[in-house]
Amino acid sequence: MAIAVSLGSSSSLLADELPELGDAARADFSPQLEYQIGQRIFNDIRLHESSYVDDPDVTDYVNLLGGRLVAASSNPAGDFRFFVIRDNAINAFAMFGGFIGVNTGTLLTAQSESELAGVLAHEISHVTQSHLARQIAREKQSSIATMITMAVGVLAARSNSQVASAAIASAQAGSIQAQLAYSRDFEREADRVGFQTMSKAGYDVHGMGDFFGRLQQAGRLYENNAPVYMRSHPLTVERMSDMESRAQSAPYRQVADSLDFHLVRAKLRAQAGTPGEKISEFRRQLREKKTASEAATRYGLAYALLRAKDAAAAQKEIDALLALKPSSPMIAGLAAEIRAAGGDRAGALTIYRNALQRYPQSKALVYGYAEALLDGRQYQEGLRFIDSQLQLYSSDYKLYALQAKTFAALGKRLQQHRAQAESYLLLGQLAPAVEQLQYAQQAGDGNFFEQSQVDARLRELRKRQMDEEKEKKKSGS
Repeated sequence: MAIAVSLGSSSSLLADELPELGDAARADFSPQLEYQIGQRIFNDIRLHESSYVDDPDVTDYVNLLGGRLVAASSNPAGDFRFFVIRDNAINAFAMFGGFIGVNTGTLLTAQSESELAGVLAHEISHVTQSHLARQIAREKQSSIATMITMAVGVLAARSNSQVASAAIASAQAGSIQAQLAYSRDFEREADRVGFQTMSKAGYDVHGMGDFFGRLQQAGRLYENNAPVYMRSHPLTVERMSDMESRAQSAPYRQVADSLDFHLVRAKLRAQAGTPGEKISEFRRQLREKKTASEAATRYGLAYALLRAKDAAAAQKEIDALLALKPSSPMIAGLAAEIRAAGGDRAGALTIYRNALQRYPQSKALVYGYAEALLDGRQYQEGLRFIDSQLQLYSSDYKLYALQAKTFAALGKRLQQHRAQAESYLLLGQLAPAVEQLQYAQQAGDGNFFEQSQVDARLRELRKRQMDEEKEKKKSGS
Protein backbone atom coordinates (compact mmCIF):
# COMPACT_ATOMS: atom_id res chain seq x y z
CA MET A 1 0.00 0.00 0.00
CA ALA A 2 1.51 3.32 -1.07
CA ILE A 3 0.88 5.15 2.15
CA ALA A 4 2.90 2.63 4.09
CA VAL A 5 5.79 2.84 1.64
CA SER A 6 6.07 6.54 2.27
CA LEU A 7 5.76 6.30 6.02
CA GLY A 8 8.21 3.45 6.23
CA SER A 9 10.81 4.57 3.68
CA SER A 10 10.76 8.22 4.69
CA SER A 11 10.95 7.62 8.42
CA SER A 12 14.37 9.29 8.65
CA LEU A 13 13.09 12.30 6.71
CA LEU A 14 10.07 12.61 8.97
CA ALA A 15 12.31 12.29 12.00
CA ASP A 16 14.24 15.33 10.77
CA GLU A 17 11.10 17.34 10.04
CA LEU A 18 8.87 16.47 12.99
CA PRO A 19 8.87 18.79 16.00
CA GLU A 20 11.06 17.78 18.92
CA LEU A 21 9.23 15.66 21.46
CA GLY A 22 11.57 16.69 24.28
CA ASP A 23 10.85 15.67 27.85
CA ALA A 24 7.11 15.70 27.14
CA ALA A 25 7.43 12.42 25.25
CA ARG A 26 8.93 10.73 28.25
CA ALA A 27 5.86 11.54 30.29
CA ASP A 28 2.97 12.48 28.05
CA PHE A 29 2.13 14.24 24.79
CA SER A 30 0.39 17.58 24.85
CA PRO A 31 -2.58 17.93 22.48
CA GLN A 32 -0.69 20.67 20.63
CA LEU A 33 2.33 18.43 20.08
CA GLU A 34 0.16 15.53 18.97
CA TYR A 35 -1.55 17.79 16.42
CA GLN A 36 1.78 19.07 15.07
CA ILE A 37 3.05 15.55 14.52
CA GLY A 38 -0.21 14.41 12.96
CA GLN A 39 -0.31 17.43 10.66
CA ARG A 40 3.23 16.82 9.47
CA ILE A 41 2.55 13.17 8.66
CA PHE A 42 -0.78 14.01 7.01
CA ASN A 43 0.92 16.63 4.84
CA ASP A 44 3.47 14.03 3.79
CA ILE A 45 0.68 11.64 2.83
CA ARG A 46 -1.37 14.06 0.73
CA LEU A 47 1.71 15.54 -0.97
CA HIS A 48 3.54 12.35 -1.87
CA GLU A 49 1.11 9.44 -1.85
CA SER A 50 -0.57 8.57 -5.14
CA SER A 51 -3.05 6.49 -3.13
CA TYR A 52 -4.37 9.58 -1.32
CA VAL A 53 -7.93 10.19 -2.56
CA ASP A 54 -8.02 13.85 -3.50
CA ASP A 55 -11.74 13.85 -4.29
CA PRO A 56 -13.77 16.54 -2.48
CA ASP A 57 -17.02 14.53 -2.74
CA VAL A 58 -15.47 11.56 -0.94
CA THR A 59 -13.65 13.78 1.56
CA ASP A 60 -16.81 15.77 2.27
CA TYR A 61 -18.71 12.58 2.98
CA VAL A 62 -16.25 10.94 5.38
CA ASN A 63 -15.79 14.22 7.25
CA LEU A 64 -19.56 14.69 7.54
CA LEU A 65 -19.98 11.15 8.86
CA GLY A 66 -16.93 11.47 11.09
CA GLY A 67 -18.04 14.88 12.35
CA ARG A 68 -21.40 13.49 13.41
CA LEU A 69 -19.62 10.80 15.41
CA VAL A 70 -17.12 13.22 16.94
CA ALA A 71 -20.01 15.43 18.09
CA ALA A 72 -21.34 12.42 20.01
CA SER A 73 -17.93 11.38 21.36
CA SER A 74 -16.25 12.01 24.69
CA ASN A 75 -14.45 14.97 23.10
CA PRO A 76 -17.07 16.72 20.95
CA ALA A 77 -14.90 19.83 20.59
CA GLY A 78 -11.96 17.82 19.24
CA ASP A 79 -10.31 18.82 15.98
CA PHE A 80 -10.56 15.77 13.70
CA ARG A 81 -9.69 15.32 10.04
CA PHE A 82 -10.82 12.28 8.04
CA PHE A 83 -9.27 11.22 4.75
CA VAL A 84 -9.41 8.28 2.34
CA ILE A 85 -6.68 6.06 0.88
CA ARG A 86 -7.30 4.21 -2.37
CA ASP A 87 -6.57 0.63 -1.39
CA ASN A 88 -8.74 -2.48 -1.59
CA ALA A 89 -7.45 -3.75 1.76
CA ILE A 90 -9.95 -3.42 4.59
CA ASN A 91 -8.33 -0.96 6.95
CA ALA A 92 -8.61 2.28 8.91
CA PHE A 93 -6.06 3.93 11.16
CA ALA A 94 -5.89 6.77 13.69
CA MET A 95 -2.92 9.13 13.74
CA PHE A 96 -1.79 11.77 16.19
CA GLY A 97 -3.94 14.85 16.56
CA GLY A 98 -7.23 13.48 15.27
CA PHE A 99 -6.16 12.56 11.73
CA ILE A 100 -8.02 9.39 10.73
CA GLY A 101 -7.53 7.49 7.49
CA VAL A 102 -9.86 4.91 5.98
CA ASN A 103 -9.26 2.70 2.96
CA THR A 104 -11.62 2.58 0.02
CA GLY A 105 -11.76 -1.17 0.68
CA THR A 106 -13.46 -0.45 4.00
CA LEU A 107 -15.98 1.90 2.41
CA LEU A 108 -16.85 -0.68 -0.24
CA THR A 109 -16.95 -3.66 2.14
CA ALA A 110 -19.27 -2.08 4.71
CA GLN A 111 -22.79 -3.36 4.10
CA SER A 112 -24.44 -0.38 5.79
CA GLU A 113 -23.59 3.14 6.90
CA SER A 114 -23.82 1.98 10.52
CA GLU A 115 -21.06 -0.56 9.85
CA LEU A 116 -18.83 2.17 8.44
CA ALA A 117 -19.75 4.39 11.39
CA GLY A 118 -18.68 1.58 13.72
CA VAL A 119 -15.20 1.49 12.20
CA LEU A 120 -14.82 5.28 12.42
CA ALA A 121 -16.22 5.39 15.97
CA HIS A 122 -13.63 2.80 17.02
CA GLU A 123 -10.80 4.87 15.49
CA ILE A 124 -12.15 8.11 16.98
CA SER A 125 -12.06 6.42 20.38
CA HIS A 126 -8.39 5.53 19.92
CA VAL A 127 -7.80 9.28 19.50
CA THR A 128 -10.02 10.56 22.30
CA GLN A 129 -8.44 8.03 24.68
CA SER A 130 -4.91 9.01 23.48
CA HIS A 131 -3.97 5.39 22.84
CA LEU A 132 -1.19 6.02 20.32
CA ALA A 133 0.48 8.64 22.52
CA ARG A 134 0.11 6.49 25.62
CA GLN A 135 1.64 3.39 24.07
CA ILE A 136 4.62 5.30 22.67
CA ALA A 137 5.12 7.28 25.88
CA ARG A 138 5.58 3.98 27.71
CA GLU A 139 9.00 3.67 26.11
CA LYS A 140 10.45 6.14 28.62
CA GLN A 141 14.03 5.05 28.04
CA SER A 142 13.87 5.56 24.28
CA SER A 143 15.65 8.39 22.54
CA ILE A 144 13.61 11.13 20.89
CA ALA A 145 14.63 9.92 17.40
CA THR A 146 13.55 6.38 18.25
CA MET A 147 10.21 7.63 19.55
CA ILE A 148 9.54 9.51 16.34
CA THR A 149 10.51 6.51 14.23
CA MET A 150 8.33 4.35 16.45
CA ALA A 151 5.40 6.69 15.78
CA VAL A 152 5.97 6.38 12.04
CA GLY A 153 6.32 2.60 12.37
CA VAL A 154 3.10 2.30 14.34
CA LEU A 155 1.24 4.31 11.71
CA ALA A 156 2.79 2.26 8.90
CA ALA A 157 1.62 -0.89 10.64
CA ARG A 158 -1.92 0.42 10.61
CA SER A 159 -1.79 0.18 6.82
CA ASN A 160 0.70 -2.53 5.92
CA SER A 161 2.49 -4.81 8.35
CA GLN A 162 5.18 -5.85 5.85
CA VAL A 163 6.37 -2.32 5.19
CA ALA A 164 6.07 -1.57 8.89
CA SER A 165 8.81 -4.12 9.52
CA ALA A 166 11.22 -1.87 7.63
CA ALA A 167 10.33 1.01 9.92
CA ILE A 168 10.85 -1.24 12.92
CA ALA A 169 14.29 -2.27 11.72
CA SER A 170 15.32 1.34 11.20
CA ALA A 171 14.23 2.11 14.74
CA GLN A 172 16.64 -0.63 15.97
CA ALA A 173 14.29 -1.58 18.79
CA GLY A 174 12.90 -5.07 19.18
CA SER A 175 10.49 -3.79 21.79
CA ILE A 176 8.81 -1.64 19.13
CA GLN A 177 7.36 -4.74 17.48
CA ALA A 178 5.17 -5.24 20.52
CA GLN A 179 3.83 -1.70 20.08
CA LEU A 180 2.53 -2.20 16.53
CA ALA A 181 -0.83 -3.51 17.58
CA TYR A 182 -2.86 -1.71 20.20
CA SER A 183 -2.96 -3.56 23.51
CA ARG A 184 -6.04 -5.62 24.31
CA ASP A 185 -6.96 -3.13 26.99
CA PHE A 186 -6.86 -0.28 24.45
CA GLU A 187 -8.91 -2.28 21.95
CA ARG A 188 -11.56 -3.09 24.54
CA GLU A 189 -11.67 0.55 25.57
CA ALA A 190 -12.04 1.68 21.95
CA ASP A 191 -14.87 -0.84 21.51
CA ARG A 192 -16.70 0.36 24.61
CA VAL A 193 -16.25 4.10 23.96
CA GLY A 194 -16.93 3.68 20.23
CA PHE A 195 -20.12 1.76 20.99
CA GLN A 196 -21.33 4.62 23.19
CA THR A 197 -20.44 7.14 20.49
CA MET A 198 -22.37 5.21 17.83
CA SER A 199 -25.43 4.96 20.05
CA LYS A 200 -25.40 8.65 20.92
CA ALA A 201 -24.92 9.60 17.25
CA GLY A 202 -28.04 7.64 16.30
CA TYR A 203 -26.51 4.72 14.39
CA ASP A 204 -27.36 1.04 14.70
CA VAL A 205 -24.97 -0.25 17.36
CA HIS A 206 -25.07 -3.73 15.80
CA GLY A 207 -23.02 -2.25 12.94
CA MET A 208 -19.71 -2.40 14.80
CA GLY A 209 -20.05 -6.05 15.78
CA ASP A 210 -21.42 -7.04 12.36
CA PHE A 211 -18.45 -5.53 10.52
CA PHE A 212 -15.84 -6.94 12.88
CA GLY A 213 -17.56 -10.32 12.77
CA ARG A 214 -17.21 -10.39 9.00
CA LEU A 215 -13.52 -9.52 9.35
CA GLN A 216 -13.06 -12.32 11.86
CA GLN A 217 -14.66 -14.78 9.43
CA ALA A 218 -12.38 -13.52 6.67
CA GLY A 219 -9.43 -14.15 8.98
CA ARG A 220 -10.50 -17.76 9.45
CA LEU A 221 -10.90 -18.24 5.70
CA TYR A 222 -7.58 -16.72 4.75
CA GLU A 223 -5.59 -17.81 7.82
CA ASN A 224 -2.25 -15.98 7.65
CA ASN A 225 -3.55 -13.57 5.02
CA ALA A 226 -6.08 -11.96 7.33
CA PRO A 227 -7.30 -8.41 6.65
CA VAL A 228 -4.80 -5.73 7.69
CA TYR A 229 -7.31 -4.30 10.13
CA MET A 230 -7.30 -7.54 12.08
CA ARG A 231 -3.51 -7.62 12.30
CA SER A 232 -3.27 -4.10 13.73
CA HIS A 233 -6.53 -4.35 15.74
CA PRO A 234 -6.53 -8.00 16.87
CA LEU A 235 -10.02 -9.41 17.32
CA THR A 236 -10.49 -11.84 20.19
CA VAL A 237 -13.40 -14.05 21.18
CA GLU A 238 -13.72 -11.94 24.32
CA ARG A 239 -14.00 -8.71 22.31
CA MET A 240 -16.55 -10.17 19.90
CA SER A 241 -18.63 -11.55 22.75
CA ASP A 242 -18.54 -8.22 24.56
CA MET A 243 -19.71 -6.34 21.44
CA GLU A 244 -22.51 -8.84 20.83
CA SER A 245 -23.61 -8.59 24.46
CA ARG A 246 -23.69 -4.79 24.35
CA ALA A 247 -25.64 -4.80 21.07
CA GLN A 248 -28.21 -7.30 22.37
CA SER A 249 -28.85 -5.25 25.49
CA ALA A 250 -29.36 -2.05 23.48
CA PRO A 251 -32.83 -1.17 22.15
CA TYR A 252 -33.40 -2.11 18.49
CA ARG A 253 -32.92 0.80 16.13
CA GLN A 254 -33.38 0.54 12.38
CA VAL A 255 -31.27 3.19 10.71
CA ALA A 256 -31.59 3.93 7.00
CA ASP A 257 -28.40 4.57 5.04
CA SER A 258 -27.95 8.09 3.71
CA LEU A 259 -28.08 8.57 -0.06
CA ASP A 260 -24.53 9.94 0.00
CA PHE A 261 -23.28 6.66 1.51
CA HIS A 262 -24.46 4.85 -1.63
CA LEU A 263 -23.32 7.66 -3.96
CA VAL A 264 -19.77 7.68 -2.60
CA ARG A 265 -19.54 3.91 -2.98
CA ALA A 266 -20.85 4.17 -6.56
CA LYS A 267 -18.31 6.88 -7.38
CA LEU A 268 -15.41 4.86 -5.96
CA ARG A 269 -16.51 1.87 -8.02
CA ALA A 270 -16.87 4.02 -11.13
CA GLN A 271 -13.32 5.33 -10.67
CA ALA A 272 -11.81 1.83 -10.60
CA GLY A 273 -11.01 -0.11 -13.77
CA THR A 274 -11.73 1.12 -17.28
CA PRO A 275 -14.75 3.31 -18.09
CA GLY A 276 -16.06 0.64 -20.44
CA GLU A 277 -15.98 -2.04 -17.74
CA LYS A 278 -17.85 0.20 -15.32
CA ILE A 279 -20.45 1.26 -17.88
CA SER A 280 -21.23 -2.42 -18.52
CA GLU A 281 -21.30 -3.21 -14.81
CA PHE A 282 -23.72 -0.41 -13.87
CA ARG A 283 -25.97 -1.07 -16.86
CA ARG A 284 -26.14 -4.75 -15.94
CA GLN A 285 -27.11 -3.87 -12.36
CA LEU A 286 -29.91 -1.61 -13.60
CA ARG A 287 -31.11 -4.20 -16.12
CA GLU A 288 -31.17 -6.98 -13.51
CA LYS A 289 -32.47 -4.60 -10.84
CA LYS A 290 -29.69 -5.64 -8.46
CA THR A 291 -29.12 -2.31 -6.79
CA ALA A 292 -29.14 -1.14 -3.19
CA SER A 293 -30.01 2.29 -4.58
CA GLU A 294 -31.19 2.98 -8.13
CA ALA A 295 -30.16 6.62 -7.78
CA ALA A 296 -26.61 5.64 -6.79
CA THR A 297 -26.33 3.11 -9.62
CA ARG A 298 -27.48 5.68 -12.19
CA TYR A 299 -25.02 8.15 -10.64
CA GLY A 300 -22.20 5.61 -11.08
CA LEU A 301 -23.23 5.00 -14.69
CA ALA A 302 -23.36 8.73 -15.47
CA TYR A 303 -19.94 9.19 -13.88
CA ALA A 304 -18.47 6.28 -15.87
CA LEU A 305 -19.92 7.71 -19.09
CA LEU A 306 -18.34 11.07 -18.28
CA ARG A 307 -15.02 9.28 -17.75
CA ALA A 308 -15.51 7.76 -21.20
CA LYS A 309 -15.98 11.30 -22.57
CA ASP A 310 -19.48 10.46 -23.78
CA ALA A 311 -21.14 13.67 -22.62
CA ALA A 312 -24.38 13.07 -24.53
CA ALA A 313 -24.96 9.63 -22.96
CA ALA A 314 -23.92 10.99 -19.55
CA GLN A 315 -26.45 13.80 -19.89
CA LYS A 316 -29.19 11.34 -20.75
CA GLU A 317 -28.34 9.27 -17.68
CA ILE A 318 -28.14 12.24 -15.33
CA ASP A 319 -31.56 13.38 -16.59
CA ALA A 320 -32.97 9.95 -15.71
CA LEU A 321 -31.36 10.23 -12.29
CA LEU A 322 -32.76 13.72 -11.66
CA ALA A 323 -36.23 12.43 -12.58
CA LEU A 324 -36.04 10.33 -9.40
CA LYS A 325 -35.85 13.66 -7.50
CA PRO A 326 -32.91 12.75 -5.26
CA SER A 327 -31.29 15.37 -3.04
CA SER A 328 -27.50 15.46 -2.81
CA PRO A 329 -24.69 17.93 -3.54
CA MET A 330 -22.84 15.08 -5.26
CA ILE A 331 -25.59 14.71 -7.87
CA ALA A 332 -25.73 18.46 -8.47
CA GLY A 333 -21.97 18.59 -8.90
CA LEU A 334 -21.95 15.75 -11.42
CA ALA A 335 -24.85 17.35 -13.32
CA ALA A 336 -22.83 20.57 -13.59
CA GLU A 337 -19.70 18.70 -14.77
CA ILE A 338 -21.68 16.91 -17.46
CA ARG A 339 -23.22 20.17 -18.69
CA ALA A 340 -19.76 21.73 -18.92
CA ALA A 341 -18.38 18.67 -20.73
CA GLY A 342 -21.21 19.02 -23.24
CA GLY A 343 -20.22 22.63 -23.92
CA ASP A 344 -22.98 24.28 -21.89
CA ARG A 345 -20.84 26.36 -19.51
CA ALA A 346 -23.68 28.76 -18.71
CA GLY A 347 -25.91 25.84 -17.75
CA ALA A 348 -23.14 24.41 -15.55
CA LEU A 349 -22.71 27.73 -13.73
CA THR A 350 -26.45 27.95 -13.13
CA ILE A 351 -26.49 24.48 -11.61
CA TYR A 352 -23.56 25.35 -9.35
CA ARG A 353 -25.16 28.62 -8.17
CA ASN A 354 -28.47 26.95 -7.35
CA ALA A 355 -26.78 24.00 -5.64
CA LEU A 356 -24.57 26.24 -3.50
CA GLN A 357 -27.63 28.02 -2.18
CA ARG A 358 -28.91 24.65 -1.00
CA TYR A 359 -25.56 23.11 0.04
CA PRO A 360 -23.29 26.04 0.95
CA GLN A 361 -20.87 23.86 2.94
CA SER A 362 -20.10 21.44 0.11
CA LYS A 363 -16.41 21.87 -0.71
CA ALA A 364 -16.90 19.87 -3.91
CA LEU A 365 -19.43 22.43 -5.16
CA VAL A 366 -17.23 25.34 -4.03
CA TYR A 367 -14.21 24.06 -5.94
CA GLY A 368 -16.33 23.08 -8.93
CA TYR A 369 -17.94 26.50 -9.19
CA ALA A 370 -14.59 28.30 -8.86
CA GLU A 371 -13.08 26.10 -11.59
CA ALA A 372 -16.12 26.68 -13.82
CA LEU A 373 -15.78 30.44 -13.45
CA LEU A 374 -12.08 30.15 -14.30
CA ASP A 375 -12.79 27.99 -17.36
CA GLY A 376 -15.43 30.49 -18.45
CA ARG A 377 -12.91 33.35 -18.08
CA GLN A 378 -15.11 35.07 -15.52
CA TYR A 379 -12.03 35.97 -13.52
CA GLN A 380 -13.33 38.89 -11.45
CA GLU A 381 -16.43 36.95 -10.43
CA GLY A 382 -14.16 34.02 -9.60
CA LEU A 383 -11.96 36.16 -7.36
CA ARG A 384 -14.96 37.60 -5.54
CA PHE A 385 -16.32 34.10 -4.94
CA ILE A 386 -12.98 32.71 -3.75
CA ASP A 387 -12.48 35.70 -1.43
CA SER A 388 -15.90 35.08 0.12
CA GLN A 389 -15.00 31.41 0.68
CA LEU A 390 -11.63 32.29 2.22
CA GLN A 391 -13.49 34.39 4.76
CA LEU A 392 -15.14 31.14 5.86
CA TYR A 393 -12.28 28.69 5.26
CA SER A 394 -9.02 30.57 5.76
CA SER A 395 -6.96 27.37 6.04
CA ASP A 396 -8.08 25.81 2.74
CA TYR A 397 -4.99 25.37 0.56
CA LYS A 398 -7.09 24.53 -2.52
CA LEU A 399 -8.87 27.88 -2.39
CA TYR A 400 -5.52 29.69 -2.35
CA ALA A 401 -4.33 27.53 -5.27
CA LEU A 402 -7.46 28.45 -7.23
CA GLN A 403 -6.92 32.09 -6.34
CA ALA A 404 -3.34 31.82 -7.65
CA LYS A 405 -4.58 30.30 -10.95
CA THR A 406 -7.10 33.09 -11.35
CA PHE A 407 -4.51 35.82 -10.68
CA ALA A 408 -2.19 34.11 -13.18
CA ALA A 409 -4.94 34.23 -15.82
CA LEU A 410 -5.27 37.97 -15.16
CA GLY A 411 -1.50 38.47 -15.42
CA LYS A 412 -1.22 39.65 -11.79
CA ARG A 413 2.08 37.99 -10.93
CA LEU A 414 2.62 39.41 -7.45
CA GLN A 415 -0.81 38.32 -6.33
CA GLN A 416 -0.39 34.95 -8.05
CA HIS A 417 2.82 34.12 -6.18
CA ARG A 418 1.49 35.49 -2.92
CA ALA A 419 -1.58 33.25 -3.09
CA GLN A 420 0.52 30.25 -4.12
CA ALA A 421 2.78 30.87 -1.12
CA GLU A 422 -0.19 30.61 1.22
CA SER A 423 -1.28 27.37 -0.46
CA TYR A 424 2.18 25.85 0.00
CA LEU A 425 2.35 27.01 3.60
CA LEU A 426 -0.94 25.30 4.45
CA LEU A 427 0.51 22.11 2.98
CA GLY A 428 3.47 22.39 5.36
CA GLN A 429 5.90 23.42 2.60
CA LEU A 430 7.71 26.33 4.18
CA ALA A 431 10.67 26.55 1.76
CA PRO A 432 8.50 26.64 -1.41
CA ALA A 433 6.28 29.24 0.29
CA VAL A 434 9.32 31.47 0.92
CA GLU A 435 10.40 30.98 -2.70
CA GLN A 436 6.98 32.08 -3.98
CA LEU A 437 7.11 35.23 -1.87
CA GLN A 438 10.55 35.99 -3.31
CA TYR A 439 9.03 35.70 -6.78
CA ALA A 440 6.25 38.04 -5.64
CA GLN A 441 8.84 40.58 -4.49
CA GLN A 442 10.45 40.50 -7.92
CA ALA A 443 7.17 40.64 -9.89
CA GLY A 444 7.13 44.43 -10.04
CA ASP A 445 3.41 44.71 -10.74
CA GLY A 446 2.05 45.40 -7.26
CA ASN A 447 1.22 48.68 -5.57
CA PHE A 448 2.99 49.93 -2.44
CA PHE A 449 0.45 48.34 -0.08
CA GLU A 450 0.63 44.93 -1.81
CA GLN A 451 4.42 45.03 -1.89
CA SER A 452 4.55 45.89 1.81
CA GLN A 453 2.30 42.94 2.64
CA VAL A 454 4.57 40.59 0.71
CA ASP A 455 7.67 41.96 2.43
CA ALA A 456 6.12 41.56 5.88
CA ARG A 457 4.95 38.01 5.17
CA LEU A 458 8.38 37.07 3.81
CA ARG A 459 10.11 38.38 6.93
CA GLU A 460 7.70 36.34 9.05
CA LEU A 461 8.34 33.11 7.17
CA ARG A 462 12.11 33.62 7.08
CA LYS A 463 12.08 34.05 10.84
CA ARG A 464 10.12 30.82 11.11
CA GLN A 465 12.77 29.11 8.98
CA MET A 466 15.53 30.43 11.24
CA ASP A 467 13.70 29.28 14.36
CA GLU A 468 13.31 25.80 12.93
CA GLU A 469 17.00 25.66 12.02
CA LYS A 470 17.92 26.68 15.57
CA GLU A 471 15.71 23.93 16.97
CA LYS A 472 17.35 21.36 14.71
CA LYS A 473 20.87 22.43 15.74
CA LYS A 474 19.84 22.49 19.41
CA SER A 475 18.40 18.99 19.23
CA GLY A 476 21.47 17.72 17.41
CA SER A 477 23.92 19.07 19.96
